[in-house]
Amino acid sequence: MTALFDTRGSLLALREDIGRHNAVDKILGHALLHEKLPLDHHILLVSGRSSFEIMQKALAARIPIVAAVSAPSSLAVQFAAESGQTLVG
Repeated sequence: MTALFDTRGSLLALREDIGRHNAVDKILGHALLHEKLPLDHHILLVSGRSSFEIMQKALAARIPIVAAVSAPSSLAVQFAAESGQTLVG
């Protein structure tokens, strides 16, 4: 499950898939189709663990804040620090 919120905390989109990465792709595809990119004033929430690849996808969409239900991978933490993203686990 992946959810996209605005900075006020309003839920804008929610997508599910067997894999977190696919759910993120669905959220970003939704934003693209509705001409909402870049998402520089949004928050991405992922169920489970945040990975390096999820952080890369969020950065490509210019999402500044990613929150995950579980602890993120060490590579995700390093990537977030280097790219200026906020990562919450």
